[in-house]
Amino acid sequence: MRNSIVLSAGLARLSTSQTTRRSFVTTAARGLAKSTSSPASAPPLNPRWLSELQSRIKRCAGLDLSGQQKEELAALREAVDGQWLELLAGREGFLTGPGWRGLDRHTVTWGDQDAMVRYDSHPEYTMNLNLTSVGHVNNVVYNKYAESARVNWLRNFATTVDPEHKDQWDQLMSPKDIGLIMRSIKTDYKFPMAYPDHVTVLHKLVSKPTYESDFILLEALLISEGHRRPAARCFEDIVVYDYKTAKRAPLKPFMVDRLRETYEAQEQSKIDCEEKVKSLVDIVERLEKAA
Repeated sequence: MRNSIVLSAGLARLSTSQTTRRSFVTTAARGLAKSTSSPASAPPLNPRWLSELQSRIKRCAGLDLSGQQKEELAALREAVDGQWLELLAGREGFLTGPGWRGLDRHTVTWGDQDAMVRYDSHPEYTMNLNLTSVGHVNNVVYNKYAESARVNWLRNFATTVDPEHKDQWDQLMSPKDIGLIMRSIKTDYKFPMAYPDHVTVLHKLVSKPTYESDFILLEALLISEGHRRPAARCFEDIVVYDYKTAKRAPLKPFMVDRLRETYEAQEQSKIDCEEKVKSLVDIVERLEKAA
């Protein structure tokens, strides 16, 4: 079995954003980030922090800023535009690096929608009706997005996280040995996503597995790229089943090891992204006060 320290480092690399992207904090911003109090003691951010931050950046563009401040504002806007998804999801513990996105900018098609018609009556002639076609992604399709993403999320363990046990990870999606069976899925709909759009679906462990665990609790986050916000959340209860003995069974020890490391990486993601978001907010506040 590979050294757990090496694997943990691999998980850390997977959970970070691509290094080719421009850093979203300047030297001054890093100083601000260091002076920011820890997430545990600081007041929580507004749940709509992203839309609020984008609005404040737009307002700052109309202020009387110096040349250096304008450059800093441009870098800030570029950072938010380039890494909004990583920060939005990472603050909640979702890993967003290469391999962790079960669906990455998946195209929402016209056929994913419900076919609905709205009747608009004329104010003077109630018999004169205007028919307007409206629609949004069918509720069942959200669950299909989540289930497809979950399979890809699990396959990431076989292909990237733990390739030494590739066959056994792959068998989780087949009725050959130890496999996974959906016990329940609950979906919370946030807003009606519609065509055209792209959706990214991420999964995270809700609880840290133990060596006696015969189930896995997952949360899926379905994010609309067009609206830059979650369109839905799915909560999945997955049972571990031994097809050879025809009964429930615990996860294999090496699987528990990898899942526990993943859970720890999720917790670290919350801390890291919280600090980064607060540093961005600090930059905006400083620019607003300086103008």
